[in-house]
Formats: sequence, structure tokens, C-alpha cells
Amino acid sequence: MNYALILQWVVKSLILIFSLVGGFAYLTFYERKALARIQVRIGPNRAGPGGWLQPVADGIKLIFKEELIPAKSDKLIFILAPIVTVLPAFVILAVVPFGTNLQLFRQQISLSITDINVGVLYIMAVTSISVYGIVLAGWSSNNKYAMMGGIRSSAQMISYELALGLAFIGPILLSGSLSLADIVADQKGVWYVFLQPVGAFVYWIATLAEVNRAPFDMPEAEQELTAGYHTEYSGMKFALFFMAEYVKMIAVSAIAACLFFGGYRGPLIDRFTWLGPIYLFIKVALLLFGMIWVRATLPRIRYDRLMAFGWKLLFPIALINVFVTAIGIVLGEVNPGAIWSIPIVTALIFLLVVYLARNAIAGGNK
Repeated sequence: MNYALILQWVVKSLILIFSLVGGFAYLTFYERKALARIQVRIGPNRAGPGGWLQPVADGIKLIFKEELIPAKSDKLIFILAPIVTVLPAFVILAVVPFGTNLQLFRQQISLSITDINVGVLYIMAVTSISVYGIVLAGWSSNNKYAMMGGIRSSAQMISYELALGLAFIGPILLSGSLSLADIVADQKGVWYVFLQPVGAFVYWIATLAEVNRAPFDMPEAEQELTAGYHTEYSGMKFALFFMAEYVKMIAVSAIAACLFFGGYRGPLIDRFTWLGPIYLFIKVALLLFGMIWVRATLPRIRYDRLMAFGWKLLFPIALINVFVTAIGIVLGEVNPGAIWSIPIVTALIFLLVVYLARNAIAGGNK
């Protein structure tokens, strides 16, 4: 038994867990500050210098907040639902490479928990688990608002996971591998976002719906459902749902960086391997700002339009993108320059579909 390898796994897992917990806390602070800046407000500025201790104050408040369990709820499932929701968010990042190997203490240390050859399938399998926690939370609460939020969430996640799965296929076809490490390594010459602009766009929109972020936060629409699936939750149980959303935001941003933006790759990375985690952190921070910007800008859309957008617009675009990518790769084997037909053709088809959709909506509103 290789005890050194087991120790590596334990240490790296603990570092990742504590980083995500800290990242969750300060992502809320980052979001509140960014929203305040965009909307010409001040934002948190009381707890600590410049408000930097606000996440600590929020955590202390939630720890000491009274825990309530509805009298007629299914108590066991009510307690387990937040745990089922938050655990997959932590597990997703196990296959994400944070850099190349490092030589430390005479040991070759990989900057990832593990590198499995079906990493993308692992991500898809794990992300689909969290919907059970939300549905069970809504059902076990014995509350109609919570139940409706759980049903909405299940329908929304299933619908947008189809487009999300198709968005993964472009980088898989281009790299010829299901391993995130291989996908990142294959982007040494050019990032896949330049070859897959439509695929990157579909992935970004689908992940917004997957993590229930605005304008796709229908399962917790406060104007209609009070708070949706977590209406009856308080204290640390509510904090776990909150944590799951923000940790998944970090996770899907890290996966997007690996699939489309070169992951840990950047200038001088082959010479200074310690730059890998820094480059990945910068890319994740920028992608998170994009999610925050969308929340500050776009209003929540109507539920029927949310479903129509996923099935009638996003899914067909993702399917066409896969079809054109496969043809472009086959042509690229004959003429290497033909690979650049993929972004051109997919972008033109995307613009045509958007134009036709806008005309259809305008005609329907007359």
C-alpha cells in the first residue's frame, strides 16, 4: 500500500474542501460588492475594514439562528435533503486539474485530486444528483410553495442538462478524450473557446439554469413561491442550500475554464508550473463576475418561456453545434485549415436561429 499517495489524496482533499468553504463565504461578499458597484450602491461596509468580515458575521448569525422543522414534515428526509444537495457540489472538482505536476519533498505531486479517463461523464453523473436534494426538500417540507419549487427545479434541471451535455461534446471531439487533464493539455496551441464559441455560450447559459441563478432562479421565485423549495428551512440547513449554490458556481466556472479557456494554461506555464493555479483562479473569478453581471442586469423570465427557451432554442443550437463540429473535424483531417470552419459556420447558424426566434416572438406578440 502506497501510504505517501494516500496522504497526498487526504491532504489535497482537505485543502480543496477548506478552499471551497472559504470561497463560498467570500464569493457572497464578492457578489454583493459587485452588485453594489453595478447598481450604484455601497454594499457591505460595516463588518470589518471595508466590510471584509461580513461573511464571518453572516456565518456566526446562521450558526446561532434557531433551527425549525415543520410539525407535519418528513423529518428524516427534511434533514437529509440539504446534505444531499451540498455534497455533489464539493465532489465535482475532484477531476479538475489545477496545474501540472510539482516536485515537492522528493515526491511527484499532481495538482488534482484524481485524473480519471471519463472525467466528463463523472461530472455529468455527479451534477445530476443535486436535483434529488432540492426535490426531496420541497416534498418533505409539507408546504405547497416548497413542493412547487422542487417540481420546477427538477423540470428545469432535466431540460437544461440535455443542452449542457451536448456542450461538453465539442471539446471531447476536438481533444479525443473524456479526461479534463487531456482536454486542457490539448489547448496548448489554441483555447477551445475560439473553436467552440457557440458551445461555450450554450454551456454558460445551461449552467446558469443548472445552479438556479438569475434569470433562471424560478425554483425560488420569491414573488410567486415565497422562497420555493427552501421556504421551511432556517439556520444551518438553509446555509447548506446557500452553500451548494455558490460552491456549484465555483465548480461550473472551473469546469468552463478547463473546457473552453485553457484551464491552468497561460504565459510561462511550462517554465513556472506554480502559475497554473493562479491562472485558473483568475479565469474562474472572471467567469463568476459574468454570472453576477447577468444577475444584476436581466430580470427573471416567465417559467413557460424558460422551458421554451431550453427546448426550442438552446437544445437545437447545441445539437447543431455538435453536428457541425463533427463535420469540421473530419474535414480537418484532410485539410488542417478546415477546422476553422467550425466557429464560422456555428456562429452564422446561431445568428440565423436567434434572428428567426426574435421574428417569431415579435409576430406572436402582435
